[in-house]
Amino acid sequence: MRFTGFESLLESAKSLGRAKVAVAAAADKEVLEAIKLAEKEGLISPVLVGDIEEIKRLAQEIGLCLEGAELIHEPSPVAATHKAIDAVMDGQAQFLMKGLINSSDFLRVVLRPERGLRTGRLLSHFSAFEVPGFSRLLFVTDGGMNIAPDLAQKKDILQNGLLYLKEIGMDLVNVIVLAANEVVNPKIPSTMDAQALAEMSQAGEFPGAIVEGPLALDGALSAVALQHKGISSQINGDVDLLLVPTIEVGNVLGKSMVYFAGATMAGIVLGAQVPIVLTSRNDTPRSKFMALTMAALSGGSCT
Repeated sequence: MRFTGFESLLESAKSLGRAKVAVAAAADKEVLEAIKLAEKEGLISPVLVGDIEEIKRLAQEIGLCLEGAELIHEPSPVAATHKAIDAVMDGQAQFLMKGLINSSDFLRVVLRPERGLRTGRLLSHFSAFEVPGFSRLLFVTDGGMNIAPDLAQKKDILQNGLLYLKEIGMDLVNVIVLAANEVVNPKIPSTMDAQALAEMSQAGEFPGAIVEGPLALDGALSAVALQHKGISSQINGDVDLLLVPTIEVGNVLGKSMVYFAGATMAGIVLGAQVPIVLTSRNDTPRSKFMALTMAALSGGSCT
């Protein structure tokens, strides 16, 4: 199964019924606008933790009906995050969303030693892109959290992504481990890591996936480019997931798709007990809404 775009992702998520999301420090206009879109689509039921009076004021300003929402009053952003995570741990919500709180403070609470959302795996950012002219959603990891992951961390990042994609119904995932070129060179560690991950795949360590690398972006996306370079590939340009070598590569790749190609992007954090919607202030309400869709579709069971 593949997703042709965010609408197909949304339809699949809606078929599962409403998922409960706990929003930490929810008095944030842009976040509440995304909640409004998701609630209107029948996608989620929100548990809004924060300053109730400010949440109500903002909800009235944007036309968000709070009739179906659960409100928990806690004006401190850090304390609100603790209460939102408590709601997840107590089974009152299936996934978590960051509101008006610094990301570092938010993640510190996510990883709290007692009743936190740790699994022992690395947290990683996982993005989906709907690119005009591209026949399906393209997934990219990790362009948002891990700066320069080593081989073991890249394996964790890859496993996080594959676990999520399997959870949402993708039985076979084509993965390309990106590098500057296809030549394995000890002076370019990313090529060595890519080769090692491809060898792990050949040994059966990533069931339900074909992992190839190192490949440059043109070879990842184009069978014609591979033919010109004389490279044999099972994936042959038909890639689902791009594993990037560093955060800079993922960041630039993602923003290039958005600003040069008019793509829509959404992303979530994987590796915790539940998916986490951790969006940027610069993300549009639609982007935040589609991140909610990504999290809701996993059924809150990406553990």
